[in-house]
Amino acid sequence: MTIAIFLGSLLAAMALGIPIAFSLLLCGAALMWHLNMFDAQILAQNVINGADSFPLLAVPFFMLAGEVMNAGGLSRRIVNFALTLVGHIKGGLGYVAIVAAVIMAALSGSAVADAAALSALMLPMMVAAGHDKARSAGLLASASIIAPIIPPSIGFVIFGVAANVSISKLFMAGIAPGIMLAAALWLTWWHVARKESVAVPPRKSRVEVMQAFRDATFALVLPVIVVVGLKFGVFTPTEAAVVAAVYALMVSILVYKELKLSQLYGLFLQAAKTTAVIMFLVAAAMVSAWLITVAQLPAQVVSLLQPLLDSPKLLMLAMMILVMVVGTAMDMTPTILILTPVLMPIVKAAGIDPVYFGVLFIINNAIGLITPPVGTVLNTVAGVGKVSMDEVTRGVWPFMVAQFGVMFLMVLFPQMVMVPARWFY
Repeated sequence: MTIAIFLGSLLAAMALGIPIAFSLLLCGAALMWHLNMFDAQILAQNVINGADSFPLLAVPFFMLAGEVMNAGGLSRRIVNFALTLVGHIKGGLGYVAIVAAVIMAALSGSAVADAAALSALMLPMMVAAGHDKARSAGLLASASIIAPIIPPSIGFVIFGVAANVSISKLFMAGIAPGIMLAAALWLTWWHVARKESVAVPPRKSRVEVMQAFRDATFALVLPVIVVVGLKFGVFTPTEAAVVAAVYALMVSILVYKELKLSQLYGLFLQAAKTTAVIMFLVAAAMVSAWLITVAQLPAQVVSLLQPLLDSPKLLMLAMMILVMVVGTAMDMTPTILILTPVLMPIVKAAGIDPVYFGVLFIINNAIGLITPPVGTVLNTVAGVGKVSMDEVTRGVWPFMVAQFGVMFLMVLFPQMVMVPARWFY
């Protein structure tokens, strides 16, 4: 009955068009009423406690770093550097997009920020070169979702807080899977682009490559600072977010000189707005998370999945399919906040490594950003690139299937995640 109340109230509120944060609060109120413990003061207290978390301070700073990166010229220089490296290969602009997406992922941690930057910079170039517009938009959308997987990742921060798992370990464990997803996109683009008759630009000279590298050096140093600093314990993930934001600001204002002081207010305001949405979602979800624990709902779910506890791979497969289904209708942050308190007790009962589960959980949620009909990243690419939603959806399918394929390989072979993760630890 508790599960029915939880799901029924949440889905009913969402079906009525109530924003997800308020739906979560209504769901919490319904659970409190069902448990005969309704108290508005307890509700408010849990909302405040939900947002009162030091690791969550990383969110606004990573959001700010992403905004500054796009406005201050870092993104453009990274794309230009990738263009000099692989632009001369057949279908080279697609490979440029993938390389640029991986580098930018290590700067912002936000799929939407990367999607906006890549769509604005790369899509006109790819269409002008003769690439299919829908397929190009689909590739850019798929490449953008690498951002929540390669550190720094806002998704890992939120999951780490909700699941009480080391954010630093999640960051380190996400590096290799993110590169594997990029490799899957590379192979898929090679397969679909080889049939296109697109003129290949000449190979850039070594002088031009070095010039582009020098121009992008300050942008390329940032991910090195973050990853090395985390690996050797120089700073925590929250401090890494501050370092990223301050570094991006300094480079944009003092080195590249493309960001004016008059633009700072707008960038801070946009980062604050996005952060406010995420933090309100986190705060509202913590009410439901606390009540889920009080109502012993995880124990009920564990009992339902008891036959699968002896087979971790089958259990992981079942959970990944569940997350896939939820991801088609819900954005990444609410999915993490709603499912984490339900699934983590199951993960622990089955003896599955929480870091391994967290990596696959975030990968699945990231791919959910490009699954129709909701697909936040699809909407971003469609809006910024001035492409219809139908075209982007049509173009994204082969890349989305490839990424899901890599994810399910990681379910079957956990070593793909954990072996490189232990090295990065």
